[in-house]
Amino acid sequence: MENPVDKVDNLPLGQSLPLCGPVLGIFAKQPVAGRVKTRLTPPLRPQEAAALYRVALQETVARFSSGPAAPVLCCAGRRSWFARSFPGVPLLPQGRGPLGVRLARATAALFAAGGGPVAVVGADSPDLPLPLISAAFAALAAAEVAVIPCQDGGYALLALRRPAPALFTGIPWSTTEVLAATRQRATELDLDLVTIGTWDDLDDLPSLRRLLARSPECATARYAQAHLHSRLASSCG
Repeated sequence: MENPVDKVDNLPLGQSLPLCGPVLGIFAKQPVAGRVKTRLTPPLRPQEAAALYRVALQETVARFSSGPAAPVLCCAGRRSWFARSFPGVPLLPQGRGPLGVRLARATAALFAAGGGPVAVVGADSPDLPLPLISAAFAALAAAEVAVIPCQDGGYALLALRRPAPALFTGIPWSTTEVLAATRQRATELDLDLVTIGTWDDLDDLPSLRRLLARSPECATARYAQAHLHSRLASSCG
């Protein structure tokens, strides 16, 4: 049986994406149980983790739509689902391959469609402040790459002044060495990389608890408190 996350409509990358000015590519998966936020299961059930991810994705798109760059959803899943869920937001299929391949492909396509500078972000930091995003784009006046680091050794956002697909090769994704390896790769490519502030993403139970403490009024935190409170309480200790 075909898995909906593996189905992407046959739309060439960059087609129907007339862009101009700064662009923010939001990397997102269709929220299918068992395929998203698996590090939250347990204590959450797969369906609960998928529901939480969907709320985080909705909040991410809504927040960033009023930010300093035009949002584009770099989607993995059925394009029709994203079109129904986020009408009016341009869609760019991620395509196949490891994360580094998909990042290189998407950023190149966003530049080719007329956008620039280009930043990429996930749906893992739904409370990421807009001023931090603006600061990352502003930093590109002097640097070629700007990164908002995460506490876990990765990054919440990476912004590029110009295409640099090789920056995403040789990176140990989903490890604590992502940012360090990206710095090293930038040095090898003679790209000036700067970091802007720091933030946190939503990967596991400790990071979910930090989100609840840091931004209790954000939509994702309110949803977790309203619908997942008993799960979170039972996992304490």
